[in-house]
Amino acid sequence: MKLDGKVALVTGASRGLGEGAARGLAREGAAVMLLARDGDLAQTVAQGIVADGGRAEALACDVTDYPSVERAVADTRERFGGLDILVNNAGVIEPISSLATSNPGAWALNIQINLVGAYNVVRAVLDGMLAAGGGTIINVSSGAAHRPLEGWSAYCAGKAGLAMMTRSIALETAGQGIRIFGFSPGTIDTDMQVKIRASGINPVSQIPRGDLAPVEHAVRGLLYVCGSASDDLIGQDVSIRDEAVRRRVGLQ
Repeated sequence: MKLDGKVALVTGASRGLGEGAARGLAREGAAVMLLARDGDLAQTVAQGIVADGGRAEALACDVTDYPSVERAVADTRERFGGLDILVNNAGVIEPISSLATSNPGAWALNIQINLVGAYNVVRAVLDGMLAAGGGTIINVSSGAAHRPLEGWSAYCAGKAGLAMMTRSIALETAGQGIRIFGFSPGTIDTDMQVKIRASGINPVSQIPRGDLAPVEHAVRGLLYVCGSASDDLIGQDVSIRDEAVRRRVGLQ
């Protein structure tokens, strides 16, 4: 129970990596608040965690709505007595299309969720973490933050912005107990990959499902980042595809 006594908040926690992260954090002893636009689905996941002996609750929350995020963070602290870990996971891949044919509203919404939404959650938790003497923030990143891909202009731009925001926060909070990371989970078997394969655009869509990594591999990486053994990686974008990281996590 490496995280016994810790409180974690996970966004986009109703499915995929967010669900896996919430379950993994609870297995390690953390009390977990699950946030998702689909509050009912997040509640179902939370109930499953409780049935397995963990501590978890869920709230409906749209990360693009800052007042809603503020309320969710306040509720988390009130219900669990603090907030030590943020897994900033909420994100979307759409629109998948060339920029020339993209829908402007959908393109802007991608940035609102993937970048502005991530900012909203960090902004809402950071003051409390600083006042408490520290905390861990994991911004779920992507190889797309550093590698342009056809049809993913919004996703690449949003994740690149998130990577730079992570590095900026690391500089601003240095020496104040904030452990902040980008975390790239690799190509894992989630609903997002179903949409990517259906698009047929760029090489990622051609990866067979059988070649995708299980969500649990990424969860192991996330849990590793939560511990002090990863302190030398603070401020960096940690990729589960990096061989050195895989050895540290125990995936070799």
